[in-house]
Amino acid sequence: MSSLDDLYRRVIMDHYQKPRNQGELVGADATIQLKNPTCGDQIQLQMKIENGKIKDAKFLGEGCSISMSSASMMTEAVIGKSVDEALNLAERFSKMVLGEEVDTDDLDDIEALQGVCKFPARIKCATLAWKAMEKGVKQGPTTKCEVCPEKNHSHL
Repeated sequence: MSSLDDLYRRVIMDHYQKPRNQGELVGADATIQLKNPTCGDQIQLQMKIENGKIKDAKFLGEGCSISMSSASMMTEAVIGKSVDEALNLAERFSKMVLGEEVDTDDLDDIEALQGVCKFPARIKCATLAWKAMEKGVKQGPTTKCEVCPEKNHSHL
């Protein structure tokens, strides 16, 4: 194993063991729930979006180290970004984990997930949180749910 692979493994495990932005986001504008049916990973992503910017994001969920560390990395990366910047980042991330050539200079910890392309079964794990973010910024603010009026989310 190369020292770069070892570093990437340590970064992934650090985000898995000490996830950033994990928890409930009070006053979220958008809440998205997604599940990976092939492995059971699931995420609930909550975001505050104001004036075309992601002001805050938190997630709850359970899953493998790839899925949960990716959610941690994604929230860190998109907070403070415009919706367009976040969508561009998600597109680059998806291409990267599919093995396509992308500029990784500004990806920081996210680059550690580059090796996922060698394990096709894990690509859905890595992209779950990113798909939730894309869905959330495209759908805009959610409305009060008729099924559970105290929650502000959509049933997906």
